[in-house]
Amino acid sequence: MKPLVISAIAQLFASQAMAFNPSSGAARFVGFDLGTSGARISIVEGDADADADADAARQPSYREIYSDGIAWSRDAPYDNAGAWMAAVFELLERAQGTGYLSSVRSICASGTSASCCVIDSKNCGSVTRRPRMYDFDVTSSAENLAASVRAMDLIDKHAPPRHTARAATGSLAKLLSWNEEQPLKSGEVLCHQADYVAMNLMSDAKKCGSGGGAMKRIVRSDWHNTLKCGYDVRNLHWPDWILACLQEGGISDPLGTGVLPTEVVSPGQPLGTVSEVIAERYGIPKNAVVVGGTTDSNAAFLAAAGAKPELGTAVTSLGSTLAIKQLSETYVEDADRGVYSHRFPVFRSSDGKESDGGGSEAWLIGGASNVGCAVLRQEKFSNEELVELSKDIDPASNSPLKYYPLTKKGERFPAANSDMLPMLDPKPDTRVEYLHGILQGISDVEREGFKVLGDLGASPGMPRNVLSCGGGARNEMWIKMRQRKMRELDGAESVAVRRADNTEASYGAALLAASNIRS
Repeated sequence: MKPLVISAIAQLFASQAMAFNPSSGAARFVGFDLGTSGARISIVEGDADADADADAARQPSYREIYSDGIAWSRDAPYDNAGAWMAAVFELLERAQGTGYLSSVRSICASGTSASCCVIDSKNCGSVTRRPRMYDFDVTSSAENLAASVRAMDLIDKHAPPRHTARAATGSLAKLLSWNEEQPLKSGEVLCHQADYVAMNLMSDAKKCGSGGGAMKRIVRSDWHNTLKCGYDVRNLHWPDWILACLQEGGISDPLGTGVLPTEVVSPGQPLGTVSEVIAERYGIPKNAVVVGGTTDSNAAFLAAAGAKPELGTAVTSLGSTLAIKQLSETYVEDADRGVYSHRFPVFRSSDGKESDGGGSEAWLIGGASNVGCAVLRQEKFSNEELVELSKDIDPASNSPLKYYPLTKKGERFPAANSDMLPMLDPKPDTRVEYLHGILQGISDVEREGFKVLGDLGASPGMPRNVLSCGGGARNEMWIKMRQRKMRELDGAESVAVRRADNTEASYGAALLAASNIRS
């Protein structure tokens, strides 16, 4: 059995790129992911037989023929927009030598949720406000606390109760606080991390500096990245309350002046073709398409579940913390517990019909708990110990220990309780009993999380398949324990829990690049 907790750097950034023997002349699709540890590229190749198959229910077939990654360094940190594109260009340069880029049909990028900057749309998209990343909380910023307070007051006044955009880490809070610190100038536009990559892949640097309209850059975004900025993903427009909020903050005509992305598309929807400069530099066809992006967690869901998952498919991430996502026919939201719905992209099948998981509409719903594998490191379990002790745990038996394995005070999902304390007592006589109790405690939180999603209105009410990713997914005993725990819920008697074959967000982005592009 492989170690339960592994090094993310070792997993993501191997010294050698992965490559397979490609099929001659096959269509290929590129996915980029910009994460907290570094950037990664995946190239997938489509199954020609799948494209030709008239059976729309068939899962499209793609295989990853190349992947590579680079880690952020002290000189090129992840919160530097210049480093984002430098990483993308370096990965393209590495891939160029394989010859795979010559038959690329489309490109997609994913980025960390609510990571954004501000660019000057009148000056080739130059960055005017340094990026604020996914975990930047405007209320904890010491730069200008008064500005942050004013920004959150505006959101509190205008945003609907329990709305996702109320978060102090959301892109709306970041945009308003930037404006409160120093009023946005004409031409400044909010730009999410994935938006920035797409814009630069489509920009034509040769024309920059020539004046007039050639200097103009347009920010195009997608449903997933704009969710935490307040975009109405149910009705597909910027709601009136957002416009009123920005106007009261001193930003007049937010759509007319382009402070907000003027075009918001489905993830995977074509935005435009790559620039001539990019095409010539890296040997990419000039008609290769750049498509709407997504967030890293949604891309990871696609990587695990495939390009055309069924309703009821769920993915559990067993990393430092526990996160669950489930594909539902219904929209679910409870911002107090961090539960929100991403509109699932509509994919085109080989016969031209649309599919989004089985119905006319589908939603990727989920939440994230503060319990997770970080507690194993806190309690000094080594990789070797985890492997050996897991062999002595019977996944069919219950531990008498009732733990809630937090590393520190506070929980957000399945119950929001900022005062909740870790529960890791009493300590048993042996380390194997202790590990059994901790893993069972995390399993119970996962089970309760899916029950909460069902109680809030998920459809189906219980997942049918739970795909596991993260370091914890490598523990086969734990997978069996979690399946038994899930099957204790009403309506989940036949749920199957297994390890996902692929969970790289760059792979999911590549599948998204392929989703709406057909020969």
